[in-house]
Amino acid sequence: MLNIAVRAARAAGDIIVRAMDRVDLLNITVKSRNDFVSDVDRQAEHEIVNILLRAYPSHAILGEEHGAQGLAQSDYVWVIDPLDGTTNFLHGFPQFAVSIALFYRGKVERGVVYDPVRQELFTAERGAGAALNNRRLRVTKQKGLSGALLGTGIPFKDQSYLDPYLGMLKALLKDAAGIRRAGSAALDLAYVAAGRFDGFWEIGLQKWDMAAGVLLVQEAGGIVSDLEGGDAYFETGNIVTANPKLHTPMLELIKPHLTEQLRYRGG
Repeated sequence: MLNIAVRAARAAGDIIVRAMDRVDLLNITVKSRNDFVSDVDRQAEHEIVNILLRAYPSHAILGEEHGAQGLAQSDYVWVIDPLDGTTNFLHGFPQFAVSIALFYRGKVERGVVYDPVRQELFTAERGAGAALNNRRLRVTKQKGLSGALLGTGIPFKDQSYLDPYLGMLKALLKDAAGIRRAGSAALDLAYVAAGRFDGFWEIGLQKWDMAAGVLLVQEAGGIVSDLEGGDAYFETGNIVTANPKLHTPMLELIKPHLTEQLRYRGG
């Protein structure tokens, strides 16, 4: 199943790379404020879905552009973001990726994040570790925020989160060596798994933005939680991840800035 996901990610990556020199000719639709979709997103997802369903016709699909298909009929669900970082792509900023994850009975079992520009293939399989181009990945051993490099995402779609986010940013920036906002959560999470970031947090993600990246971090030895330290990140869309020694210090600085809107109430 991982090999099929890799094949699908590479095929989508080929479509994306071929379109990089003709962005000005693409049909671009505004889905919502600061949220765009192009012909390339749709074509890439169509190719991914075709490859997955040829191999596994009974599996369900949840895609950013495709929507949900067959969720009630299968224990297996492929969760797809064909182009995470569409805004970057449309501006020629080379930080975007294909993200494909496979859930089995609600748990992520396989994950692929593919950067077609750098041809970096991040893969993970539950219980079997995470890899970058077949090289085993481990999170960093950073012990605290002093000297740490963090990744983040600014809540640009729903700006009701902006004030608490800025409080978190200020608190974490005080001691960290630096904070980067590159614009692709899938790659940010892959970079935590690869040790390029010591930690990462973001508010308001969708499941397809982070599913594959979550498994990458976990299989590389990292910790993933929601903003309160629980495991409701897929329900809330809010995520904090880091190596085991840095995760708690990050949470301690984030928690004072949580609002009722950001707290998980279950249900």
